[in-house]
Amino acid sequence: MSDDASTAPAPAPGVWPGLGYRDAEAGLEFLTGVLGFTEALTVRGPEGVEHCEVRWPEGGGLMFGSAERPVPGRVYVVTADPDRVHARAVEHGAHVLEEPRDTDYGSRSVTVADPEGNAFTFGTYPGTAPGAVQEDGSP
Repeated sequence: MSDDASTAPAPAPGVWPGLGYRDAEAGLEFLTGVLGFTEALTVRGPEGVEHCEVRWPEGGGLMFGSAERPVPGRVYVVTADPDRVHARAVEHGAHVLEEPRDTDYGSRSVTVADPEGNAFTFGTYPGTAPGAVQEDGSP
């Protein structure tokens, strides 16, 4: 491996959370209108939204579609300003599960539920850097 690899930009995320909504149109409205995601692609069919992709302005995204019996999920979204997301959610009447708080690991976060019970935590913790080593020396 060359030294250039350590200075190369990280690739875009290759893992995207996926959710199912009984009312995917309402899910799309909540994600874009309340939380601030942007719509990237929506494929509609006779049964409703077959596939939708939304992007988070600070990177990453989410895929979802219509599902007869969806299972609520949990999504973590990195943001520089969770308080701004909280204010926007409150302004739109969203259900706040956890008020903004500072964590013991140095992040600031807030958790909001969408109308179908999926929990979205917005926080400043960006995840462990690739190749990071823990205090005990393990990867």
